[in-house]
Amino acid sequence: MGRVICIANQKGGVGKTTTAINLAASIGAQDQRVLLVDLDAQANATSGLGESRDQSNVNVFQAMLGAHPLHLAIKHTAYANVDLVPSTADLIGAEIALISRDDRDDLLKRALASIRDRYRFVLLDCPPSLGLLTVNALTASDGVLAPVQSEYYAMEGLSQLLTTVERVREVLNPALELEGVLLTMYDPRNNLARQVEQELRVQLAERVFSTVIPRNVRLSEAPSFGKPALYYDVRSTGAQAYQALAREVLARSSEASVA
Repeated sequence: MGRVICIANQKGGVGKTTTAINLAASIGAQDQRVLLVDLDAQANATSGLGESRDQSNVNVFQAMLGAHPLHLAIKHTAYANVDLVPSTADLIGAEIALISRDDRDDLLKRALASIRDRYRFVLLDCPPSLGLLTVNALTASDGVLAPVQSEYYAMEGLSQLLTTVERVREVLNPALELEGVLLTMYDPRNNLARQVEQELRVQLAERVFSTVIPRNVRLSEAPSFGKPALYYDVRSTGAQAYQALAREVLARSSEASVA
């Protein structure tokens, strides 16, 4: 069964969608099938893979509501082994539409059940909030990957996210694990960045990925061309870092399977 990983952080601008796009492409380049589900109404993961927001009635939100199977909303991308469930305008009103439902927390889990066996990984790109869509993603996931920018306020945001993860584990998804914390936009010349890294590694030890994502112009440019960095400039430090992250995620997944 494919491993479902939720890429989440309620703080915006920490590299969450950049991570979703580039990790998906890098896993695909390792000859592993991956599905990226864009749960953010801003649709940045969708456009970052060169696709358009889904304007039809066959989309991820309607699949969550049981209107149709999720596989009907899957699109093949131009990138090896990478499929996409694009964002849809329906997600804009999702919080209001879901709040009155008794089953509101596990709708995504049920929608994913029929397709997760087709992929080695299913990556869920969440909105920058801890609302119902993110709770659905956490409930549906095996692990949480938390991108954290190398700055002071990011530590506070991570603490809030870990508290939410623990509550979801207690009430909705006992199997939920912390896949790992990923340092993003890292500049080793910055003293604060090095201090944040040191503090995270002391507090969370092996749960912090060895891979660190640097500040990199190519990573910032690639989405405007609808490409992951790997397909925009494979030699860039950003593309190389996400390939290293993909190898680390695959290794951790293999170790977990053996255990």
